[in-house]
Amino acid sequence: MKTTLIALALTAALATAPAISHADNGDNGGAFINAGVGQSNLDKGAYNDNDTGYNLNLGYRWAINPNVALGVEGGYTDLGSFGPKGAYAGFPNAKIHGWTAGVNGHFNVTPQWYIAGRAGLFRADVKGAIAGATPVSVDDTSTKYYAGAGFGYDFSNNVSVGLNYDYYKVNRSGFSVNPDLVSVNAEYRF
Repeated sequence: MKTTLIALALTAALATAPAISHADNGDNGGAFINAGVGQSNLDKGAYNDNDTGYNLNLGYRWAINPNVALGVEGGYTDLGSFGPKGAYAGFPNAKIHGWTAGVNGHFNVTPQWYIAGRAGLFRADVKGAIAGATPVSVDDTSTKYYAGAGFGYDFSNNVSVGLNYDYYKVNRSGFSVNPDLVSVNAEYRF
């Protein structure tokens, strides 16, 4: 459901961005660095917990027009540590963190307000346990995907602050979880 909502938001953004008029506030392309911190959530199998998560990204966007910039990014995400629930109290905490590489877009709907989207590969280091007749511990890596959407405010051509939702797919050795992160992000464009 969450993945479908993200896909719909990105599709709507891509379809409407060229039609939206906004005053020329300069070139919105170039290198950027952004960081976010917020609440991560994992509610799957033996785990139902929240923690503080963060991400850091570097990238480059090309200005398609004054309203649209598309680019590439790479970064690091730490989703935190999640405790087991109820009957699974003896399981180890699930820990998920890793590297991202993907594409992103920045779409101005007014000269200052924007919506954004991102998606790509998530190479996660995963620790946890699989619930079942015979519980199995997992300490491995998973290469799946991440996707996210957000909105925010451009204070200038160089600085913005926004609110993002990111979804991470993690699946290794039968340990299939889908943590997410709601974060406040700040970005600086060079």
